[in-house]
Amino acid sequence: IGGAADAIRMQKVVSFYEKLPRGKAPAPKASGPLSWYQNKYFGEKPSGMPIIHVIAAFMVLNYGQAYYYHLRHHKNNAH
Repeated sequence: IGGAADAIRMQKVVSFYEKLPRGKAPAPKASGPLSWYQNKYFGEKPSGMPIIHVIAAFMVLNYGQAYYYHLRHHKNNAH
């Protein structure tokens, strides 16, 4: 009585799932510098280098601030 409608609906579901790709998903491609960095350091083989990069960035920024607020006044003469 109502089996034909259910069979058609089920066939649509089956045909949808048959069209989906099988196997592992392809590796993500880097589309910009941030995604490249993420793929390199947080991808299949994660490493501790981002910690070193953050420390180096803080050191560079700290020196820049120290120069701007204090060391530039000593460029031509001492205290």
